[in-house]
Amino acid sequence: MAKRVQLVLTQNVSKLGREGDLVEVAPGYARNYLIPQGKATNVTPGILKQVERRREIERKRLAEEKQKADAIKATLQQSKQFLIAKQVGENQAIFGTVTAQDVADVIKGATGHDIDRRGITLPEINKLGTYKAEIKLHPEVTATVEIQVVPNQ
Repeated sequence: MAKRVQLVLTQNVSKLGREGDLVEVAPGYARNYLIPQGKATNVTPGILKQVERRREIERKRLAEEKQKADAIKATLQQSKQFLIAKQVGENQAIFGTVTAQDVADVIKGATGHDIDRRGITLPEINKLGTYKAEIKLHPEVTATVEIQVVPNQ
C-alpha cells in the first residue's frame, strides 16, 4: 500500500474537507489533482503554524458568539412575557395563527435583539392564552420564553 501524503486544503473540497484542514490523501490524488488545481499545498512548518493560528482565531470567534447568545438568553428570561395582540372571533379563537416572525418582531420591539425566526419553535397557537416558545440562539444555547396572546383592541 502506498504512503499517504499530508496536505493543507486552500479551498473547500467536497468529501475531503474545508479550507485550512490538514488532510492525508493518496500521493497520486495530491500530485495529479489537488496541487495542480490549487486546492491544496504541501505541509511545511510555517503552514502548520498558520493553520493553528486560524483554528485559534475560529475558536475565539465561536466562544464570543456563545457569550453573546448567553447574554441574549439572560435578557429574554428577565422579560417575563411577550404580548402579541391578535384579532379575535368566536370562542376566543384568533384569526390566523401566531407565527415565528410575529414572535421575532415582538422580541425585537421589547428587547432590541434581532432573533432569527428560523430558530423559534412554537406550538400550534389558535386561541387566546399563554404559550411557551423555544428560541435556539446558538447550537448550545436555547431560551424558553412565554408568549401571551391577547385580543386586539
